Amino acid sequence: MRKKVVIIGGGMGGLFTGAFLAKEGYGVTVLEKNRIAGGGLQCFYRHGHLFETGIHILGGFQEGGNLNKICRYLGIMDKLSIKNTDDDAIDSITYGSDGKTYYIPRGRERFVEGLSREFPTERDNIQRYVDAMYALTEEVSLFYLRLETDYLTSYSERFAMPADTFISQYVTDTRLRELLAYMNPMYGGVAGHTPAYVHALINVLYIEGSAQFEGGSQQLADALSDVICQHGGWLVTGDEVVEVVVQNRMVEKVRTRNGKEYTGDWYISDVHPCTLIKLTGEHAFPKAYRNRLDSIKNSYSCFSVYIQFKPECEPYVNHPRYYQRADNTVWNLGEIDEENWPAGFMCITPPSRQQGQWASRMVVNCVMSFDQVRQWEHTTVGRRGRDYLEWKEVHKSKILDTLEDLYPGIREHIDFAFASSPLTIRDYYGTKEGSLYGFMRDCHNLVQSQVPIATKTRNLLLTGQNVNLHGICGVPLTAIEVAEALVGRGKILEKINNYSLK
Repeated sequence: MRKKVVIIGGGMGGLFTGAFLAKEGYGVTVLEKNRIAGGGLQCFYRHGHLFETGIHILGGFQEGGNLNKICRYLGIMDKLSIKNTDDDAIDSITYGSDGKTYYIPRGRERFVEGLSREFPTERDNIQRYVDAMYALTEEVSLFYLRLETDYLTSYSERFAMPADTFISQYVTDTRLRELLAYMNPMYGGVAGHTPAYVHALINVLYIEGSAQFEGGSQQLADALSDVICQHGGWLVTGDEVVEVVVQNRMVEKVRTRNGKEYTGDWYISDVHPCTLIKLTGEHAFPKAYRNRLDSIKNSYSCFSVYIQFKPECEPYVNHPRYYQRADNTVWNLGEIDEENWPAGFMCITPPSRQQGQWASRMVVNCVMSFDQVRQWEHTTVGRRGRDYLEWKEVHKSKILDTLEDLYPGIREHIDFAFASSPLTIRDYYGTKEGSLYGFMRDCHNLVQSQVPIATKTRNLLLTGQNVNLHGICGVPLTAIEVAEALVGRGKILEKINNYSLK
């Protein structure tokens, strides 16, 4: 009889891990608390219009890219509708201090050439920086779907240095230094803490293949769910796991809110590790392990505004736009106080299928500390009180006011707009303090901030963004590692690479 795996959480990590294991013949059951599976891939409707919850920008889906190879192996690449961003502008960054806008072109050579035109005296430095950044990604074999040949991998001195220090080693112009860190909100970049390799992996991923889903990110969650079900697995939604029963360092079963019980040979958690510990009870893990997880700092959260435009009012822009209201803030976005918030934002007009010249909607994401909503941390959805709703409206208005710098008169083009806060993220995803990217990777203590897939419970593994790297690339790569812990090291990687040669 094939072995059974119960996956707690149907986010991207749970779905990719489940798809790999189902394809390998395991009996997979995925338990998801929300009505729709997908985590950050989930989409929702407001007044009949589609909005994404989390995943807005893609990387690695270009021909030969790591996600392209993974999805082809799973048989879902042809089910995804993907639109590349502009070759001349995968991103644009505008500074409120002088109104200057910079455009980031696609591809390694064009990236160097484009920035060199803006900063001609830094041309050689830009080339050295880019070469060093790509070299860092080569140190992460899994990023290129290569099997690590040495269990005790040694890294270069630059690998774990602070990302801001890494940039400063090569670049002298202060504006250029800040510009090279514009993508910090995509990985929770913090001065003096974020490791250089995280900066390198995320930037190279998007420089090589920035794209967006046409018609919403739910399509990837649905495709992964289909893989699981087509191979005999089950996807149970709308029933939250409320207890993980552990005896003698082994999970015996899990219970859901609806009173159901599920058993398996292996259990894999796609929820935040601190949330998992609450489900297991204090005796399931050693106190030192629980204290260690609880002490790891989490990445910052986000306040988002969702906008539906009136017909044929706002032109479609085929790339994300970043805005920094003042210089020298990109490394401390999570520390901006209430008075000076927002310091900046990322906005995007997600493409619809058969996208034309007009944008139908926009999402504006603005980094926010959980401290700004801490006074309501013990409330639940729909029961936060009038003062919270008023606070949210004030902050939505602040973002719309700031958005006018990029889109003068945009308020006149809006049909309706609504907002979500760090509390929304916390309750929707079950992440501690509404953390966007789970545990913060800290170069001063990589061992502590890097949570392994294995736990102190022998048949319980971890997947998702708190392990290795977060996001559209990091989570699937971690899922491979988790699945291979059961099927054998390197076996899935070999199949992925062999399939790509067909």
